[in-house]
Amino acid sequence: QVQLVESGGGLVQAGGSLRLSCAASGHIFSLNAVDWYRQAPGKLRELVAEISPSGETKYADFVKGRFTISRDNAKNTVYLQMSGLKPEDTGVYYCNAGVDVFTPMSGRHRFAYYWGRGTQVSVSS
Repeated sequence: QVQLVESGGGLVQAGGSLRLSCAASGHIFSLNAVDWYRQAPGKLRELVAEISPSGETKYADFVKGRFTISRDNAKNTVYLQMSGLKPEDTGVYYCNAGVDVFTPMSGRHRFAYYWGRGTQVSVSS
């Protein structure tokens, strides 16, 4: 099985910074594209940023210039550096990853998507 665990959330004042981490563990042959999403109370979950296996990045317009997504493939970990935080950035931040899962007993591979449980980010004005 594969687990994604987000960490690094917290309470910060407007203009402050946080660094979120998404650590993947389990029978991972390779980690494909990884996305960060967020969900504010009463709102739909929205895509924040994406990083490809080779490190190409995409950002939602509302975080461009403020957030940076990066990855450490050796650690199967993806980061989201957030700066210039605004109250409207408040929400639960989730990572979603495409994973090539390797089953040692059978030697087989399968591709699947996984979600973490999220980490709360709260920005006060």
